[in-house]
Amino acid sequence: MVREEKSSSRLYAMVVFVLCLAGVSSAVDPFIQNQKLGRGVNIIGYDPLWNSRDQARFKTGYFQMIKEAGLGNVRINLHPFRRVNQGNDFALPASWWETLDWATSNALQSGLMVILDLHEFGAMGTDPETNKPKFLAFWRQVSERFRNAPDNVLFEILNEPSRKLTPEMWNQYFGEALAIIRKTNPTRTVIVGPAGYNSIGQLGELKLPEDDRNIILTVHYYSPMEFTHQGASWAGYKDKVGVEWKGTDAQKSAVERDFAKAQTWAKDRNRPVFLGEFGVYDKAPMESRVRYLAFLAGTVEKLGWSWAYWQFDGDFVLYDIQSDKWVEPVRDALTSRSNPQSK
Repeated sequence: MVREEKSSSRLYAMVVFVLCLAGVSSAVDPFIQNQKLGRGVNIIGYDPLWNSRDQARFKTGYFQMIKEAGLGNVRINLHPFRRVNQGNDFALPASWWETLDWATSNALQSGLMVILDLHEFGAMGTDPETNKPKFLAFWRQVSERFRNAPDNVLFEILNEPSRKLTPEMWNQYFGEALAIIRKTNPTRTVIVGPAGYNSIGQLGELKLPEDDRNIILTVHYYSPMEFTHQGASWAGYKDKVGVEWKGTDAQKSAVERDFAKAQTWAKDRNRPVFLGEFGVYDKAPMESRVRYLAFLAGTVEKLGWSWAYWQFDGDFVLYDIQSDKWVEPVRDALTSRSNPQSK
């Protein structure tokens, strides 16, 4: 497996070199990019492979398996801050780059779109000012390394800006990061969402630059939390279990009203929409999970949005690593419908 992974990294380096010679730089319409994203899944954010490839839960063959399941994108959740220090200008180590190259190259080879998602919402929300140099240094490095990557690689500036990273600060911070990205990636599709954990309710305070049209809006959705996070101790619902989602007219209408707000905001500004996270924690009743996920995915697809389910494994699980098989009711809820974006 180690030989295979090293070979994948070398292959990715060769691909980037060829693209550099070819001078790939033409912009792609963000609505076309969004259509190509289609359905997807969040991957490897909390996989021990970032510490040691020998400990990896996620295997190379899973990329092709994801593609064959009817998914078109992987949102790679990146936690680089623990790997860097101020003493060397926050330079990311070679081992981290090797893992990212392995993931990116294998996803691309499998025909998947790739979203490089800076997932450091915890650190940025706790102390945005102290962590801002790391934030900007990350995008300087990533934008330089991927400057000649194909259009199928997208950048997501930050997952779920929140807490002390206020909407006003977030407009400033993402603007500075975007300026860094545009120096080397003038045509790269970039994903940006509102503060308040990418909440639809915070869209009114998000200020996207009018003169940069190659941006996809992202929002996240886990409402109602007492259903989607039941049994989750970190969310304060440890003792709340057995909550059902029956798909009543009232429940469906609540979802549709929320999505309509985002759709109106996006249409007024001519921006495509990516639902970057949604899901239901494993302790919810399976019939309710299936009902909820099928309704959400189907609803946003009718609106023309793309999406990525949270997440492949770990919790909110789509693939059971221990048993080495799909959680079929969840997979089918997400993918069994005809996909209107593929027509």
